[in-house]
Amino acid sequence: MSQGPELIITEKDNAARRIADILSGGSAEADRQNGVNVYKWGGKRCIGLSGHVVGVDFPPEYNDWRDVEPVELIEAPIDKHPTQENIVSTLRLLARKAGRVVIATDYDREGELIGKEAYELVREVNEAVPVDRVRFSSITENEVTDAFANPDELDFDLAAAGEARQIVDLVWGAALTRFLSLSARQLGDDFISVGRVQGPTLKLIVDREREIEAFDPEAYWELFADLEKHDGDAEGSFEAQYFYLDDDGNEAERVWDEDAAETAFEALAASSSATVDAVRRRTRTDDPPAPFNTTQFIRAAGSLGYSAQRAMSIAEDLYTAGYLTYPRTDNTVYPDDLDPRELLDSFTGTRTFGDDAQSLLDQESIEPTAGDEETTDHPPIHPTGELPSRADLTEDEWEVYELVVRRFFATVAEPATWEHLRVVAIVADDRSLKANGKRLLEPGYHAVYPYSNASESFVPDVVEGEELAVTDTSFEAKETQPPRRYGQSRLIETMEEMGIGTKATRHDVIQKLYDRGYIESDPPRPTRLARAVVEASEEFADRIVSEEMTAQLEADMQAISRGESSLAEVTEESREILESVFEGLMESGDEVGEHLQKSLKADKTVGECPDCGGDLVIRKSRQGSYFIGCDSYPDCEHTLPLPSTGKPLLLEETCEEHGLHHIKMLAGRKTFVHGCPLCKAEAADEQEDEVIGPCPDCHEEHGGELAIKRLRSGSRLVGCTRYPDCDYSLPLPRRGDIEVTDETCEDHDLPEVRITYEDGDEPWDLGCPICNYREYQAEQSESGTDLESVSGIGAKTAEKLKDAGVEDVDSLKSAEPDSLAEQVDGVGPDTVRKWQTEAD
Repeated sequence: MSQGPELIITEKDNAARRIADILSGGSAEADRQNGVNVYKWGGKRCIGLSGHVVGVDFPPEYNDWRDVEPVELIEAPIDKHPTQENIVSTLRLLARKAGRVVIATDYDREGELIGKEAYELVREVNEAVPVDRVRFSSITENEVTDAFANPDELDFDLAAAGEARQIVDLVWGAALTRFLSLSARQLGDDFISVGRVQGPTLKLIVDREREIEAFDPEAYWELFADLEKHDGDAEGSFEAQYFYLDDDGNEAERVWDEDAAETAFEALAASSSATVDAVRRRTRTDDPPAPFNTTQFIRAAGSLGYSAQRAMSIAEDLYTAGYLTYPRTDNTVYPDDLDPRELLDSFTGTRTFGDDAQSLLDQESIEPTAGDEETTDHPPIHPTGELPSRADLTEDEWEVYELVVRRFFATVAEPATWEHLRVVAIVADDRSLKANGKRLLEPGYHAVYPYSNASESFVPDVVEGEELAVTDTSFEAKETQPPRRYGQSRLIETMEEMGIGTKATRHDVIQKLYDRGYIESDPPRPTRLARAVVEASEEFADRIVSEEMTAQLEADMQAISRGESSLAEVTEESREILESVFEGLMESGDEVGEHLQKSLKADKTVGECPDCGGDLVIRKSRQGSYFIGCDSYPDCEHTLPLPSTGKPLLLEETCEEHGLHHIKMLAGRKTFVHGCPLCKAEAADEQEDEVIGPCPDCHEEHGGELAIKRLRSGSRLVGCTRYPDCDYSLPLPRRGDIEVTDETCEDHDLPEVRITYEDGDEPWDLGCPICNYREYQAEQSESGTDLESVSGIGAKTAEKLKDAGVEDVDSLKSAEPDSLAEQVDGVGPDTVRKWQTEAD
């Protein structure tokens, strides 16, 4: 057989581009085949997949929900089929001619499975070609060239562990989703989705909400006094808190009895001086943090305002670009081959990091910190020696990149040193006051890691026996507070502690809960549907929401990867467990359905119909838009409009006048609160149109005028007063107050418009409505087919969509949401639908 070109297969197109550039020394050229980039240089070809290009599913005959019972899916056969025909056909074409194949997918369980899928596609058309596997933790020149110089073999056990997860998730998700959706009569786009990891995660959120609702606050009081040194120095003032010894001899600040609190306060208020009883100083060492693993990275990024999914998406893009190591890792111990001095040295010439890097290099010794978890697959997340400039990255990417760089700096910095000062003073009747101060003696790692808390609290130097003046006293009544809702990062930490999901999937699971309407807001709050699913599961099949099943599967997958168990054994055991779950569900199908239906209606019930006393519920028209209608239809035809953009979500807040729930419209970045739908409709009905000038289409012939119109749905526009005979209109922003100014547009004889905001945002001088709209149309004509013209799609997401074959807005609008979501990491079907709505 003649020696053909070497074929390199990566997980994504941007990884293929980067690796081709490294291996070719920048000489690789991209050739489009079947809409797929193939990078060529010398005798080599490199192609990027789009994650999984082969999916697992049931045979087509099992897809009929009405003819195939959910329980039949448990033992149904599993088929594999291409999900990206253009990529698969291109891969097969290249593989036929290849003399060697190198699989360079991500180095983790999913990456190994994707590599195995590519291996099987290659073997279908070329049985004899040698296939090697290369692994790296950062796409940098050194790591990539070293990996290709030392190829290995595919780990079929590790890939089998990933395949077991795929099959178990399919069977559990499909069978339970179909059962619950049919029971609740909830079909189409609004089906009820349940998954092996979704269920336990949802229960965590619902359980926390139950704790909050069941919490019974208890009143207590805290007392304070302002103390001052007699020398009159302004810096000699500080606040001290009253405390006492409880029954166990411990210091307590909260006074639980009101009478006791008032008695203590009267004593404080009557005192003009306090005597220093004790002064204690101590020095404490504050050790630097451990290196970032995935969970701690998400937590730190969350403190900067990034959702878990957004943080991981940015980190993955920075990894692919060669700036960070692989972001999916449990490891918190740097490998022996990492030279911290060498890595620090690469930052010394940069404006942002240079001084800090040099200060760290000037330390006598550099000993990186280490966490509790040490694994052998990937190092902790840290920067590589390849540095971007600010211009290379978006603002968000730069902020996340700087976070990772400074975390690395912190792990090789010296500890900080604090001085703590505790002062106890006594007032006349032996009432005790205490104050705790601290100051930073040596900043250590705080100097290079501004995300840590380095705040100081001042207490002046005093000595035992010194008299202090009591200048003021205060008395605060408080209540104990319920536990907080889980923030996304804390939720991921809890999932990790309980063995729910993996470092690679937890953030995606949370996003799916948002996409399916189970949770809303941030921190996540469960909807009524979420409660209903958890309640029904707990009552009739508690394993659906138990963490034991998902934690057991994670353990089983580890066993498969070690060769101690097999794919067949684990999937068969999982099917047996699911069969036992269905025994309980099938016996109570009617009760489950009734419970879900009630909750679904409650999630959509806005309030009482003002015409007939029935329920006003959120409905969906045949055209796909939402409105509010009476559930007594056709006897009652009362309706209220909703905005055309977004999906409505009921809020807890209700209108004082009408008793209707306020509505929030979920529309990607344009999410907004609509408020009471009846108030909106009445305000639109009562407000007269404000005429502002002549209609350019019909004024000369028919005298039409342009007016500012406020629609019942909450939308505003500039439209002709002769509507519907003349349908000329211009859009206006939905948010803000519309102010018609005294400035006039010379071209169109219309006043200029300003949008003002109550929340303090800068006013928007929109100008002449016609000029403004024409500028908008011009911008759209330049970038209207560009994916980035759609709100919510940035440059990196646009690249991912293009990797999946979605080249422009038109192809986005025609895409099937569920299929596209499977192909694009970090994107759910509902997100695709929002983009499609925006594109329309």
